[in-house]
Amino acid sequence: MARVTVEDCIDKVENRFDLVLLASHRARMISSGSQITVDRDNDKNPVVALREIADTTVSPGDLKEDLIHSLQKYVEVDEPEPEVPLIGSGAGASVDSDDTDVIAAAPMTEEELLKGLEGLAPPEEVPEDDAE
Repeated sequence: MARVTVEDCIDKVENRFDLVLLASHRARMISSGSQITVDRDNDKNPVVALREIADTTVSPGDLKEDLIHSLQKYVEVDEPEPEVPLIGSGAGASVDSDDTDVIAAAPMTEEELLKGLEGLAPPEEVPEDDAE
């Protein structure tokens, strides 16, 4: 079988530098015990990695994401914000006579919000000479 060349892989990964990064990362993954997806044919790990990229048995996008993740020092985790109960909605909450009821409104669209804000603008002041 013929050896894999860069030309076999360049249509999968357009940038040659990215190809080298992805193939070297995949070769390190194979060295650390990752399963290969093509026959080894007595090839070394970098050649196996290039053959996997050429045959698209390994997605270049997935390799790129894994490479980025392996190089990150601080991983930011998205955690959902905790639910905050409304004031006075608890079972043991007491309501004073001075308190007003809070009514949960449906979410507003951006246009509705802008119309509401326009209504809050102070009226234009009329000069006192014109008022008389």
